[in-house]
Amino acid sequence: MSAKYAIIRGAFELLALSQVPALVRARSQSRGLILTLHRVLPEKPARFSPNAILQVTPDFLDFTIKRVRELGFDIVTMDEAISRLGAEERQRPFVVFTFDDAYRDNLQYALPIMRANSAPFTLYVATAFIDGVGEVWWQAIEDIIAGRDAVAVPGRNGTDYLPSASLAEKWRAYDELYARMRKMPEHERVALIRDLGEAYGLDIEAHCRNLIMNWDELQTFVAEPLCTIGAHTVHHYELSKLPEAEARMEMADSVTILEQRTGARPRHFSFPIGGKPSAGAREYGLARELGFASAVTTLPGGLYSRDKEQLWSLPRVSLNGLFQSKRYVDVFATGGLFSLLGRVEE
Repeated sequence: MSAKYAIIRGAFELLALSQVPALVRARSQSRGLILTLHRVLPEKPARFSPNAILQVTPDFLDFTIKRVRELGFDIVTMDEAISRLGAEERQRPFVVFTFDDAYRDNLQYALPIMRANSAPFTLYVATAFIDGVGEVWWQAIEDIIAGRDAVAVPGRNGTDYLPSASLAEKWRAYDELYARMRKMPEHERVALIRDLGEAYGLDIEAHCRNLIMNWDELQTFVAEPLCTIGAHTVHHYELSKLPEAEARMEMADSVTILEQRTGARPRHFSFPIGGKPSAGAREYGLARELGFASAVTTLPGGLYSRDKEQLWSLPRVSLNGLFQSKRYVDVFATGGLFSLLGRVEE
């Protein structure tokens, strides 16, 4: 665990053992929160699993649903959340469960839990992923590094050799390569991950098809009354890196494709990766112009009445896979704490 996450865990421990979350919920003007999830898997992650932050166990998801209800929250759809934000009088607090990317394990493990708990949720879909032609690049670089003692990474000034024999070296190699890819223009990043896949025997498109649902599997969610299908672009690019016309096309085309394949036009959108480097005022404006009823980020925070005026940059609270202690759920459910965190990060 990195120093950053060790500090966060320490803060979670202190908060979980105190009355602070309960006091903040009682006094905060937060009307609710949106929870971010990605993968739901029963297996314990391997020792080298940088993307374990994106996965929770079925048991933890089930407990979280039950616990937020015990705390007095309603679990609602995105449409109902927007309605409650716009209401003049404050209503019962609410939680929206959202899943990004349409991982296949959502079908096997998450959906039965949502059904068993009659819990509505939103699934944000990147259409190239469902087509099986995208790049789940953050997982691909983990999988490449995991099986290698060193990785040769081509660059503008020659080839860099990243040692990855030991566990510590693997983590350093991943952090360096991930950071490098986040800084690259998207089309350069696509070329690099495909080059690495070819060099190390990882078929990038087969890798995508293995991780992500196909259209037939997605149909189960389309037909599910509890599920709202949302758009997540075509290629899962960080929109801020793209020219405006291309960013708009990524968003608009995903809506068109989803409408053609599912029969319903998605009203809600999720910005890929979703932090400040990935989406900003231009992208929020595009979401509004394209007619989305809402767009969610990964910026931390609860939801307040004022958010009815900024529905295209809504914050979320990530159910981070490194913090799957039941006593932490009360902290996750306290939107006001994450709003304070968001202001600290500004």
